[in-house]
Amino acid sequence: MKLHGSLFELAGGEPTFRTLVSRFYGRVATDPTLRAVYPEEDLSGATERLTLFLIQYWGGPSTYSDQRGHPRLRMRHAPFAIGQRERDAWLGHMTAAVESIDLAPQVRQALLDYFETASTAMINTPAG
Repeated sequence: MKLHGSLFELAGGEPTFRTLVSRFYGRVATDPTLRAVYPEEDLSGATERLTLFLIQYWGGPSTYSDQRGHPRLRMRHAPFAIGQRERDAWLGHMTAAVESIDLAPQVRQALLDYFETASTAMINTPAG
């Protein structure tokens, strides 16, 4: 089924993405596998960056690019060792965050599909 309008709008705008990312990082904060990937003790910077990125990606304001330039996700994640284990933990927490929000089925599926693809693309460390 085709979505009419930006997913940003259909999801409920900025408040929905702020809730999503807040719930995601609430889970990351207690996950030893993922905490090793986030060098800063305070996750507020990472929270804001991901929130602004997702808002822009899904059709909201371009604040992320205005502040940080092109997203270049692979390059920005290159300094961190991301293997299948880290990807699976990240995707598990993001999936739980998405499922914790009351979203239209098409919106939920679009988000989950994107997060699965994007998280796989960030793997930069071979298995083993």
